[in-house]
Amino acid sequence: MDDDEETIAYHESGHAFMAVLVGARVRRLTIEPEDDDGPQRFGDAQIEWRLSQFTAKQRQEKMVLVALAGPVAEMLYSGEPYHPGHVAEWAPDWAAAWEAATPLFRDEKKRLRYLEDATRQLHSLLDAENHWAALAAIADNLAAHETLNGEQIEEIVAGWIG
Repeated sequence: MDDDEETIAYHESGHAFMAVLVGARVRRLTIEPEDDDGPQRFGDAQIEWRLSQFTAKQRQEKMVLVALAGPVAEMLYSGEPYHPGHVAEWAPDWAAAWEAATPLFRDEKKRLRYLEDATRQLHSLLDAENHWAALAAIADNLAAHETLNGEQIEEIVAGWIG
């Protein structure tokens, strides 16, 4: 596995770890996504949200965190501090976070500030020793198997934060 594939594994693992942490369900995580007619992707995290489990506001807030967790995990892995809105490869993640935050903050300046604050909070959260260890364990398994299902991810995470 080359450095790019390992970086992708950490990125996708960030989405999956955060989804588990906030109470969403990961259906599937892969670094070998199917080649469909959509935009080219190097990884894919399929997340399910139990609509009755959260208020609309809670769900939007958690969706922001899950969307930004991939870029933040990649930042931590590479050791480079970037703004998730300024890296072309993260445009879909930034767009998802922006869209999820829209009902929370109609004013674009407030929305931008909210997303930047969420990014900083995620950086601290994911950098915590047990969280980073869980995320790294997901990435290692993802790199080894290329695809993981939700049960496998929950089992890995439970070993570190359960």
